[in-house]
Amino acid sequence: MIDVAVITLFPGFFAGPTGVGVVARALQAGAMALSLINLREYGIGVHRQVDDAPFGGGAGMVLMPGPLADAVESRLQSHKVLLTPAGRPLRQATLDRLAGYEALTLVCGRYEGVDERFVEEFIDEEISLGDFVLAGGDAAALAVIEGVARLLPGVLGNPRSLENESFRDGLLGEPQYTRPAVFRDRSVPEVLVSGDHGRIDAWRGDQRVRRTRERRPDLLE
Repeated sequence: MIDVAVITLFPGFFAGPTGVGVVARALQAGAMALSLINLREYGIGVHRQVDDAPFGGGAGMVLMPGPLADAVESRLQSHKVLLTPAGRPLRQATLDRLAGYEALTLVCGRYEGVDERFVEEFIDEEISLGDFVLAGGDAAALAVIEGVARLLPGVLGNPRSLENESFRDGLLGEPQYTRPAVFRDRSVPEVLVSGDHGRIDAWRGDQRVRRTRERRPDLLE
């Protein structure tokens, strides 16, 4: 079982997505525990302040180190991840590794960023969803939660689903087809209904390489 906590200004953001699909199954099965830590509760003063203007000037606000440090205090023994555009891109190998921790704390960045002193003292790893900017790290945290949940034992209906999916061998997954055999004059590739499993496996391997070469040649490099 993995114990996951999220430090966020918007706990309500997680209510719907974590109540359905593989995350809900992981929680119901006891494979994952999830707690939401409201950063605002650790804010300073009457107005529960958690952000301030950046030293040196500039646009926007920065999350202060004090409230963040107080919020993470009970999670010091966990692996602490900051979701930020400045982090390393999230990869399947990253999720595989994160799923192996007993306790994981996801800190959602917000505004112009997080005071670097907090990062230096408390954060073990910084992760980004990609080369773009969102309003905060909450959506990225959800991606990590779902990506980890589906790797936990007993969560997926068929564990073999993990074996040949995209990125498992550095390649994208092959095209998939289901009934009907003909849809709007488009037929399923003949090999898939041939019953010849050797040909089917060879076709799938070829399609994985071809699709990766066309869409993500960087993976082949």
